[in-house]
Amino acid sequence: MSKIQLPAIKPKRKPWNKGRLIGQKRPLLAKQVWAIRARLELAGNPRDLALFNLAIDSKLRGCDLVRLKVTDLVVGNRVRERVTVIQSKTRQPVQFEVCENTRDSIWNWVCHPEMLGCPFLFPSRFHDRPHVSTRQYARLVRDWVAAIGLDPSGYGTHSLRRTKAALIYRKTGNLRAVQLLLGHTKVDSTVRYLGVELEDALSIAEKIDI
Repeated sequence: MSKIQLPAIKPKRKPWNKGRLIGQKRPLLAKQVWAIRARLELAGNPRDLALFNLAIDSKLRGCDLVRLKVTDLVVGNRVRERVTVIQSKTRQPVQFEVCENTRDSIWNWVCHPEMLGCPFLFPSRFHDRPHVSTRQYARLVRDWVAAIGLDPSGYGTHSLRRTKAALIYRKTGNLRAVQLLLGHTKVDSTVRYLGVELEDALSIAEKIDI
């Protein structure tokens, strides 16, 4: 008698994206940036304040931001106004500005007793890690946005990278400038990253009243 081969039954797995908002994380608005900054100042958290301010100014990917060293930003007894770093993803240099408010918060953090002898700007509090991990950074971002009443699922580390870039584009419409600031090799990447075509289309549509 021949044996009947039954098809293997695989257990159903819950889709990884079920219940999650998938796609680009939205940038913060100016009032939201100030709300988070004010909360961090009131909480007396110099590390998180410096990290948040620098994330907005630098427009760096999380992997590059957490690896910054003190010597990348501090020379002598002052914080640099412009900084150049090599991106880990593209191996290309990118330059960013450091505004006065950010320089003040970085200097306050560098002078903190917790930073004594630390080579990395944002050292990890775990002994087996030299600096804050991208996962830790992502958790901090979720905490920051949740603290001002935003839905954490709609925001992430790329929200901070996109915030100033999106504001610059809205004010100037200069895609080339934003491309350089984000360190993109192709302007097409910048268009997709900012969702420029959709934003422009919606702006045009909002001006038409019938």
